[in-house]
Amino acid sequence: MDVSVDCALFGFDGEALKLLLIRQRTSEGGPLSEAELQMALPGDFVHADESLDAAAGRVLGELAGLDDVYLKQFHAFGDPDRVKDLKDQHWLRTFREHPENRVMTVAYFGLVSLHDHTPKASSFAGEAEWTDVDHLPELAFDHDDIAHLALQTLREQLKSKHIGFEMLPQKFTLRQLQSLHEVVLDKKLDKRNFRKNIKRMDHVVPLNEKEEGVLHKPAQLFTYDANLTTPNS
Repeated sequence: MDVSVDCALFGFDGEALKLLLIRQRTSEGGPLSEAELQMALPGDFVHADESLDAAAGRVLGELAGLDDVYLKQFHAFGDPDRVKDLKDQHWLRTFREHPENRVMTVAYFGLVSLHDHTPKASSFAGEAEWTDVDHLPELAFDHDDIAHLALQTLREQLKSKHIGFEMLPQKFTLRQLQSLHEVVLDKKLDKRNFRKNIKRMDHVVPLNEKEEGVLHKPAQLFTYDANLTTPNS
């Protein structure tokens, strides 16, 4: 049995929640047509001499040119038939020495600020692109299940783990922060109550700065300082 890692990496563009997908490509002279190549989450086998965390970081670096991103392990997927679908086997035969082997994958979800990270496809990724989570195509292998559970995990941990700040620029407005929460949770939030709760948090620090280059009245900027987080915040 082989062990792999797959990464569900999320970003926020100010309006929509995005998931990083790669498009499979064939090796030189591969038999598959463009129509047979699928979109997938970035993933690969774990090398014999590396940890799971190191493998997840390597995968994003090799397939999408991304590094230094927030990544957390969240689930393992081990269905014996998870890579046995005919469409998946067709692609695996162009890259794997033993495409018929059972593969268990350890899944990671990750968060990045789209202001700071631009994917660049390489290795067996023909493309790497941010895709709206509300308009995802059918993905390779069991990556639909992985993406769904990753989004559920993100929603569960958004408030309790204070992880949403990973998807914002270093300096942000409360409007941006509320918009992020509304998009991830897929519901409207009361503006007054949201801001009241945010301003109680020690780690959300107001700055003596306002946003620039906007058509509306410039709003105050804030930043996130994890070192100021109190045990009860």
